[in-house]
Amino acid sequence: MSNSNGAATATHIAQAGLLSKERIVAGPGFNRWLVPPAALAIHLCIGMAYGFSVFWLPLSKALGITDAATCPADMGFFARIVSASCDWKISELQWMYTLFFVLLGCSAALWGGWLERAGPRKAGVVSALCWCGGLVISALGIHLHQIWLLWLGSGVIGGIGLGLGYISPVSTLIKWFPDRRGMATGMAIMGFGGGAMIGSPLADALMRHFAGPASVGVMETFLVMAALYFVFMMAGAFGYRVPPSGWTPAGWSAPTASANAMITAHHVHVSKVWGIPQFWLLWGVLCLNVSAGIGVIGMASPMLQEVFGGRLIGVDAGFGSLDTAQLAAIAAIAAGFTGLLSLFNIGGRFFWASMSDKLGRKNTYSVFFVLGIALYAAAPWAGKVGGSALFVGIFCVILSMYGGGFATIPAYLADLFGTQMVGAIHGRLLTAWATAGILGPVVVGYMREYQLGLGVPPSQVYNTTMYILAGMLVLGLICNLLVRPVAARHFMTAQELAAEKQLAHEKVGSNGGVALDAAQLAQVGHGGNPLLVVLAWLAVGVPMLWGIWVTLQKAFVLFH
Repeated sequence: MSNSNGAATATHIAQAGLLSKERIVAGPGFNRWLVPPAALAIHLCIGMAYGFSVFWLPLSKALGITDAATCPADMGFFARIVSASCDWKISELQWMYTLFFVLLGCSAALWGGWLERAGPRKAGVVSALCWCGGLVISALGIHLHQIWLLWLGSGVIGGIGLGLGYISPVSTLIKWFPDRRGMATGMAIMGFGGGAMIGSPLADALMRHFAGPASVGVMETFLVMAALYFVFMMAGAFGYRVPPSGWTPAGWSAPTASANAMITAHHVHVSKVWGIPQFWLLWGVLCLNVSAGIGVIGMASPMLQEVFGGRLIGVDAGFGSLDTAQLAAIAAIAAGFTGLLSLFNIGGRFFWASMSDKLGRKNTYSVFFVLGIALYAAAPWAGKVGGSALFVGIFCVILSMYGGGFATIPAYLADLFGTQMVGAIHGRLLTAWATAGILGPVVVGYMREYQLGLGVPPSQVYNTTMYILAGMLVLGLICNLLVRPVAARHFMTAQELAAEKQLAHEKVGSNGGVALDAAQLAQVGHGGNPLLVVLAWLAVGVPMLWGIWVTLQKAFVLFH
């Protein structure tokens, strides 16, 4: 009987499409450590969204090349977006950045359920087509000098690719690493934080290569990066595998309710999460943690320069009293500060997510909030009397927890809502990120302008902002402390779970049981060709090491 079932299963898989979920169910001998590099391959590419600011200045001179071709003062908004005779403002180009993260949250929420059923390979391919296709459309927009094509290409279509690519590995990694949920998702989401670390210097080098008397080099750079990213992302998408139903790591068993009430063995359907209080508490937790951190990221460079002014170079003078050469010197130091923050943002994603496997997700977030409140409250004092080293150290820790919050939240969701539809639930939760992407920068930017308008010295304009951000973390702490295990009535029944697994094309029998026998399941997740594992990790590790080296060189100026 088992032989006939196996033959039928093999026939069904052979008839399935190349991108279907049935084709990527892992068999005996597949090593689970091949999955994180596949996820990193996609996240390192789409993470370049963080680095798009490298294109703003060149694109603002796309026609004038050396100086911007200014639009007439009386030209209206709609005339500007279709004009091919004058250059774009940086504020207009920055709409791409806003659209990235709004569309990321919306697409992840809308298509998260489809992803769970279609599988990570199909989602990864669609992500590659959208992200890289968006870059090609943007290149066309530069060629025709139509900014709306950049908004449509990179902003809207690319933003959809961001959302699908971001959540594509989450559910798969959690199912492959139930024993190390935090570490597994931390590895992938670390890649999203590191994408700009690789992409920005690469884009800068390409623009310098292609720049000439008739071009700033951005169009050509977009086309080259689209091709490179497409190859890398497709390799990642085709590297995805999902574990067969019923598989668990050797020697691991699911925690019992008595051992850890915060980790469930049951599963919530994505359609029910809008009505579950714990979902909205975690929505607030993520939104408030990200709002505080993302506001700092956007203002890191001017903040350091305005708070310390000439003290950064040993001159007892405020920011407004410095000459051109001194301003250039402290700008270089501030660029190093920004680079250092990016390293802590990336490292924090892996460190804190891995620590959450030991501390627990709720305790880890409590550390974020309690420590963050203390650090934000101490920042004004550090800026006044503590010296730049202490100030820099405070924000490095803050940014590590900002990144750690992103990397820890998928495992937190899996603990509370189960693993069956955690990718789709994570997608809906990312609407909190879209909200924070507006809230955080608005709070920091508005308060800065408001304080300057009141005549507050530049060295003190961020003090009130720091206390406001600390207050936001207090609210986040309250949300986190209110999180309790999900009530039993919200979980799927055994019949509903079996039906969902069938819809998700999991390798199950007609009665919902596993199609692989125990001996076959025991051979899944380990073994295989060790050289293949090494090569997969080198493919993503070498670019990351190069990006870290370039960033460290920029940050080195802080210590001189």
